[in-house]
This record gives sequence, structure tokens and C-alpha cells, in this order.
Amino acid sequence: MANLQPKQDDLDASLENAAYGREFQFSDADFRSLVGLARERTGISLSDSKRNLIYSRLSRRLRALGMTSFRTYREYLNSAEGEQEIESFINSISTNLTKFFRESHHFDHLRDRVALPFSQAGKPGQRLRIWSAGCSTGEEPYTIASVLRRAIPDVERQDVKILATDIDTEVLSKGANGEYPAASIEDIPENYRSLFQPKGSRGTALVISDELKSLISFRHLNLMEYPWPMRGQFDAIFCRNVMIYFDGPTKATLIDRFVERLKPGGWLYIGHSESLLGTHQHLSHAGRTIYRRGT
Repeated sequence: MANLQPKQDDLDASLENAAYGREFQFSDADFRSLVGLARERTGISLSDSKRNLIYSRLSRRLRALGMTSFRTYREYLNSAEGEQEIESFINSISTNLTKFFRESHHFDHLRDRVALPFSQAGKPGQRLRIWSAGCSTGEEPYTIASVLRRAIPDVERQDVKILATDIDTEVLSKGANGEYPAASIEDIPENYRSLFQPKGSRGTALVISDELKSLISFRHLNLMEYPWPMRGQFDAIFCRNVMIYFDGPTKATLIDRFVERLKPGGWLYIGHSESLLGTHQHLSHAGRTIYRRGT
């Protein structure tokens, strides 16, 4: 005879759901399974403190799919038919917090140590490549583009490109569209504001000028999927406030891969709350959250 007693995990989930007034049953098994899938697919490490965040964000997917339990949802994700849902799952658990000129010392350094020396070299057709890894909704690559535009007067005659990548397809679409709340102008220094244009009769939105957009290519990329499709090396890589979601071994592997993609003498910019684990043999500390690859 089949065991008709409810599993302990389900009983615990029922009590927790009642305590939180949750719409869907969300058991420890559900949470562990979804956390494991997130780590496998994205490298993101989610602690128990993220339980309510995961429930909140993924509940929207359950409603959209007409599902009534997280068990059904995770079983769907692990099926062949559910592979198409993986993109929405990743988009839901990704955290995107950014603004123009965030951690402004990085952009001062980019101007002084990358853009101005490039401009002063005075060689026609020079090549400059910068990667914004984890670009979110695009404020970071547009900030980079504005710095290059101001520091390199003939940038349109040079071989200058910015690659902007993210795992979240929804934020990539917003970035490529290049339209932001009008209040975003407050984050932009006065000498750069002419590169950003108000939209609407009352300036209700801020749109990115074509002269900035022309420098940037937005592409979908999961940093955990390797080898990466890009060819060649970069003069600078921005990967800021991304690695805080990875565990130590994943972070160390990613740093090694970034180093491979940096030109000798190239720069790596990381987030204000991040640091490299120990001393990397090919990187030297060059300022607050700034590292340089050896020549």
C-alpha cells in the first residue's frame, strides 16, 4: 500500500507558508533544488538568507506559467520541455543594481590611464577594446563610452569598441534601447551631460545619443560558459559587483579567465565590495579595486 502520510519536508513547508502567508508551497527541497540549479547554470551562490527573495521573484514565473507549486516548477525546469524556461529563471534570480558613473574613481582612472594615453599616441586606426562584463541595464558601458568620447576627440576615426555583456536578456534589451528615467541625469557630471538627451515635451526620459551607442555592442553571455566566444584581448575589463555572488573557487577561476583576456599592461576594475583572493601572479594592485596585468 502506498504511504499516504505527508512527507516531513512538506509539513515543514506548510507551517512556513502559513507563517509567511505564502501563496505557493515552498519547501526546503524546492529551495535547495533551485539554488543548485542557479549555481550550476550561472555560478551564483545563494545562501539561506536569500530564501524569501527567491520565493518572491520566482512566484511571478509560477503565476505566468499557471503552476500551483514550486515542486511542479522545479520538475519542469529539470525536464527537456523546461529548457526554454531556463532563460526566464536566470533573469528572475539575477540582481541588477547600477547607475551612471557608479564608483567614479574607476572612470577617472580609465580617462587618465587608458583613454588619454591612447589619444595622445596619435596613431590613426589604433585599436582599443574595453569589456563591460555584467553590464546590467547599460549605465556602465554608456559611462565608459562617454569617457572615451570626451578624452578621444577623433574616436570615430579610431578602432574603438566596447563590448557589453550580461546573462540577463531583459536588462540587455533595456541597455540596447538606451532610455532611462530623467532623474538619471543627476548621476552624470556636467561636462558629460550633453551626450545624453532629454526626451518628451517635459524631458520625462533620458535617451542615449547615437554617438555613444555607436561605440557599444550588447551581447548575451553567461560567464560560466567557457570558452567565451570573443576573439582577441582587451585593454580594460570592468567586472564590478558581479563576483560577490560567486563562491571562492568560482571567483578564482573567473579571475584567471579575465587575465587571459587582458592585454599585457591591461586593467581590471572590480566592485567596491570585492577583492581578489590572495595575490594573483599576473596581477598587481594599482589602486582602489583596480588591478593591472603584468607586461
